Amino acid sequence: MKPLYTFYYLSLPVVLGAVFSNRMATRLSDVESIHWATSLVLALVVWIIYTTDRLLDVRKPSGAQTPRHLFHHKHATLLGQVVAGMCVLAGILAFFLPKSVWQFGLALGAVCAGYVFAVFRLPSNHLALLLKEPLVALLFSAGVWGSVWAQRPAISGVEWAEGLMFAGIAFQNLLLFAVFEQAERPGDSTYSLVTAWGSSMCDKLLRWLTFIIIATAFGICLMADNESVGGGLRFAQRSAVSNVLSQTRTIPLDRRRRVLVAGAGIVSKLDL
Repeated sequence: MKPLYTFYYLSLPVVLGAVFSNRMATRLSDVESIHWATSLVLALVVWIIYTTDRLLDVRKPSGAQTPRHLFHHKHATLLGQVVAGMCVLAGILAFFLPKSVWQFGLALGAVCAGYVFAVFRLPSNHLALLLKEPLVALLFSAGVWGSVWAQRPAISGVEWAEGLMFAGIAFQNLLLFAVFEQAERPGDSTYSLVTAWGSSMCDKLLRWLTFIIIATAFGICLMADNESVGGGLRFAQRSAVSNVLSQTRTIPLDRRRRVLVAGAGIVSKLDL
């Protein structure tokens, strides 16, 4: 289990999530020719920001003493050297990116750096820390989607809606993680929305976010124009037919053939 904990303490699940989400944004935004260095630079930058944030946290006298922070405190020198090396590598790879991407990344990187150092300078119970989860969700989403949108001539309303849905899901993940951290270590958790509002209020917020995200998804599927990237009635039709056909795996073979034949007839009439 130790390698798994190390993988988690190094924030590598977050890095993988950023890369896979970036590929998802690429497909949904119809940018198939995304530059090869985009996801790699994104992975490096996400890891650098998260690790730097942890290394600054452990330098605070009143910082949280979670296992993740203790891990960074123990290996602070090595991690600092690796961060410096990753910064050099990311800087070199940035020269291969399209101009629009590295300009966007430079602006977003400056905002992230300002945020990280501002959090470091604030007291551990400052009211501004209540914005940590929503701000991190917005910055993370901006990196994932913005690096793709920077390679598009225009951004549709559907894409904006999808990006905001992603930001809502990212916020849910961060808030849920804070709830679990508060439940497991009430005395060691950092000042956040959970410690200020309580688990009950955060639970209601999580439920409302789920409802809004699902409602938005249905709206995109059913009300967007057919020509819209990632939405429209044809998108909904494909999803429905794909779901029906995927259920045929649980149907006996003789009935499965009849369902597939019927499904083929439906597809031919829907003009997909």
